[in-house]
Amino acid sequence: MSEKYPLYPRLSEEGEKESQIIIDAFKEKLKAAAEDAIGELYCDVVPHIESDSWTNYRNDLMDGFSNYGNRLIQGEHDFAKIRASILKNHHEEIISDLNQDMLKEIERLKEEIEFVTNRF
Repeated sequence: MSEKYPLYPRLSEEGEKESQIIIDAFKEKLKAAAEDAIGELYCDVVPHIESDSWTNYRNDLMDGFSNYGNRLIQGEHDFAKIRASILKNHHEEIISDLNQDMLKEIERLKEEIEFVTNRF
């Protein structure tokens, strides 16, 4: 090599050994740094991305189900199935919850009436 490329002389046998030791040490440091960075990514970042993605997915679903008008745009059959299933499986709970909601509303309205009455 040195004859053909005089500007790139060959290392001595001892120089080759030393350079290989340096290269191997660098590889090990690079591997350790990569493993550390990947570990941080898996432990510190991925759960947030996954959690955020599922939260966004859930919010989109809830927004779709919460807007009852969507039944007219898409999934009328799906909304009918959802309504029937919820009512069938949770009728007593729904009635109880609606009653509690109405009691809260009555209390809020009483307070509002009392406030308006006492204000004047």
